[in-house]
Amino acid sequence: MALSGIHEFLPQDRVIFGQPAAGAVLAEAERRGAERVFVVASGTLSRRTDVVAGIKQALGVRFAGLFDETVEHTPRPSVIAAARAAREVGPDLIVSVGGGTVIDTVKLLQMCLAEGVDNSDGLEDLRVKVAADGSHQVPEIATPPCRQIAVPTTLSAAEFSNIAGCTNPERGIKEHFTAPTIGPVAVILDPAACLHTPEWLWLSTGIRAVDHAVEGICSAKPQPFADAVSLHALRLFAGALPANLAAPDDLEARLQSQIAAWLAGSSIGKVPYGASHGIGHQLGAVAGVPHGHTSCVLLPAVLDYNLEVTKDAQAMVSQALGRPGEPASRAVGDFIASLGQPRSLREVGVERGQLSTIAEGSLENPWVQANPRPIDSADQVMEILEKAW
Repeated sequence: MALSGIHEFLPQDRVIFGQPAAGAVLAEAERRGAERVFVVASGTLSRRTDVVAGIKQALGVRFAGLFDETVEHTPRPSVIAAARAAREVGPDLIVSVGGGTVIDTVKLLQMCLAEGVDNSDGLEDLRVKVAADGSHQVPEIATPPCRQIAVPTTLSAAEFSNIAGCTNPERGIKEHFTAPTIGPVAVILDPAACLHTPEWLWLSTGIRAVDHAVEGICSAKPQPFADAVSLHALRLFAGALPANLAAPDDLEARLQSQIAAWLAGSSIGKVPYGASHGIGHQLGAVAGVPHGHTSCVLLPAVLDYNLEVTKDAQAMVSQALGRPGEPASRAVGDFIASLGQPRSLREVGVERGQLSTIAEGSLENPWVQANPRPIDSADQVMEILEKAW
């Protein structure tokens, strides 16, 4: 069959890299004529570092307010709290400073502002739902009143997508949300702003970005653009992440990892991922496992599970990581271990009694449904979980 498909680019104007965040944020605010800039940040960055204070000082009279009470895994109540804080300010631009939780919180609060949602139940009408026939029902969302600029401090690459994950505490499941313009209109990659990021978080989200690249290359519906940037991302990560571990203050090596995450993140939402991402969402919702660690423990197991249908793609992964001819599950697993990251569900605190709940909930996840080797039963998810146990 002839190669065919559609690659849709994110409505993102620019990526600014290697420049100090404070000055770059001010320049972007000026360029866009923003007069009321609302900042959303993690509590740690806001209260224990000078990163947010530096941005606030640079903005001067343009600074309109701060929300720094984001919660890991982006539960519905924290989204509503952020939306209420933003609504009180009436911003014309939002700056997110932090990791995927912060960036996804802003995406979701933008949807709340666009649709007038002011409580957790209101989010139900905004989420992506799966119909009985397996098709996805994606609500049409009004255009948010303002865009966001992201200053990421991890490598999760949430800033390069218009997809957000939000945990529903009542259902114990992570739900998907999307709209055309909730992704950042601009991204500022400042390695100095990342020096405060804990080592485990930096390296594990680096593996999260490796997961983006690997599942993009091994996708059931691959794209030539995604393949190209993902393979180069893996080559960069193979050198940059070990350098980050060896010399945490090396800003050039940190920037190389940020660029690799940018390239790997270019495939988010452009090609369907697989079970590593999908089951990983449930590890977070059920067992509180951080995103980076979900990829550390699941990706090798999923590669092994999918080998029979993604053999050629996995060979490219091994080659890019400098391990030609070896199984990708081993090449990736050894790479994760070399960075001192966890390799099993037990190591990240998952209890055996939680596995069945994780397996059942995973079946609703669109990326589990898109896995290259079809998954249509909890028993198949359990097979992967047992490999990762």
